[in-house]
Amino acid sequence: MNFVFDIDGTICFDGKNIEQEIVHALEELQNAGHQVIFASARPIRDLMPVLPTEFKNNVMVGGNGTFIYQNGAIEVTHFEPPLLKKLLDLVQKHQVKYLADGDWDYAYTGDRDHPIYHHLNKESAKNVPLNQLNPVCKLVIFQPCNELLASLSILPVEVTHYKSELAIDISPLGVNKVHGLHKLNIRSFVAFGNDSNDKCLFEHAEHSVCVGDNDVAAFADEVVGREEVAAKIQNIGESFVRSKNDREPAKV
Repeated sequence: MNFVFDIDGTICFDGKNIEQEIVHALEELQNAGHQVIFASARPIRDLMPVLPTEFKNNVMVGGNGTFIYQNGAIEVTHFEPPLLKKLLDLVQKHQVKYLADGDWDYAYTGDRDHPIYHHLNKESAKNVPLNQLNPVCKLVIFQPCNELLASLSILPVEVTHYKSELAIDISPLGVNKVHGLHKLNIRSFVAFGNDSNDKCLFEHAEHSVCVGDNDVAAFADEVVGREEVAAKIQNIGESFVRSKNDREPAKV
């Protein structure tokens, strides 16, 4: 079975590390023959520093579906030039701060004490002027005003709201984590998530687990606390092994 894991707030709780108990549970999944996939709002660039060495070559969906990573190669979906111009015109008109993600580098004008800034992989990527970033795959806007939100509502984009970070995440229309999984020909999976961008995962999963009782929890099959994540991974992994064995014909 494919197991799909969001990162922040699901298996990583400090923005930098995955607790060893959870790492061990993920290792057990792989050793049992399951495929462990990571699907995050972070681009691949910012996923790499968080993942232990044994998972850096795993299949990944980054940037809420705008990036996919497989066999060491990154494939991106980006804003087409006419749409990108409209988005940048809105940024200029409302003078908002932003993070724009290219295929590896980025353009950031937000505050340096914002959590998203601390997630940036500044060791291997550069902060470049926005007009030098080509293509632009995803755009995060900090503290958007209502007028800007109204303007976005009539554009062909996906908008994800992050209430705790006072930000919105913008990607091309139809692009989300499930879109990224489908591009990888992955359609059957178990999902672990915790935020609004994981709703699509919960709606399409064979089984879904929400970490924390929040707004998106209503769309998951079950809800667990942070301290229960490792045990739940092990439990579901074992249950899928048992169900597979039950379906196999007995050997004579």
